[in-house]
Amino acid sequence: MIAVIPVRDGVAPAGADETICEASGQALLIGSRTAQALENLGQVAHQVWLVEATIDAAHVIAAVNHIGRSRESLILPASPDGRDLAPHLAHALGRNLYAGAISISDNKVSVSRHGGLSIADFSPDASFIATLQIGIRGVDTLSATPTITSVDIAPTSNTAQTSVISLAVLPPDASTMDLSEAPRIIGGGAGLESGERFVQLQNVATALDASMGVTRVITDRGWADHERQIGTTGVVVDPDLYIAFGVSGAVQHTSGLGQPEHIISVNTDAHCPMMQMADIAIVADANAVLEELVQLVTGATQVGAA
Repeated sequence: MIAVIPVRDGVAPAGADETICEASGQALLIGSRTAQALENLGQVAHQVWLVEATIDAAHVIAAVNHIGRSRESLILPASPDGRDLAPHLAHALGRNLYAGAISISDNKVSVSRHGGLSIADFSPDASFIATLQIGIRGVDTLSATPTITSVDIAPTSNTAQTSVISLAVLPPDASTMDLSEAPRIIGGGAGLESGERFVQLQNVATALDASMGVTRVITDRGWADHERQIGTTGVVVDPDLYIAFGVSGAVQHTSGLGQPEHIISVNTDAHCPMMQMADIAIVADANAVLEELVQLVTGATQVGAA
């Protein structure tokens, strides 16, 4: 197997290191400034191919053919780029796609189903494409220096005939961006009393240029979409700032938090795990604090508009 890692401006996506480890240290990095991305990944690979090219299925296939590994299965991190690229590769190569796998080998792929309530095992009889869930596998560090090969591939016929003009680069919208990529997250848990509180939470998150996240109990109640759920059965995140309203800190949730630089927690239970993890722990009713914050943010917005 080969791990295909999309790279943008020298930055590899979340889960790149785990995906390389799952592929036994074999990685093809494709995109821009791939050498820089490799340096930042740490000692996780033993054989690496660097491809400075557009991130698309045609260039990946051309690169894999160039290095003589066209029959290999390809696995990608379940990052936004990885999830976008994988089905294009599967279609172009006529292979099965296993999306959201938690374990991948040449003869067995395990995929989480029904929000993590069950696991489906598949036994591929041919090469395949798969995406690996982020934050599940962990990383194995290697001591040896990897063998690095730069691969030059000719532009495909499609790219040669296409003229692309970049008009503008728009900043991401925190309210709609992939939660796994969000630098600031405001989370809500069972301590918030109603679905209306999560409308307020989203409004506050938008005003603070943050993304909203929730615990599993909230998605089970239908108060938020599953794509907003943080945890082992949801999205694995790694924000710079996490603000938790009424989140107790169950291990299923905190194991998906990554390592935030700063945590602020609001909860009536001063001894719950989330309060113990917090840099700033506010012992108070999360509903009341959220209500005050809504008024403060609304007032600040009105003053600024005036």
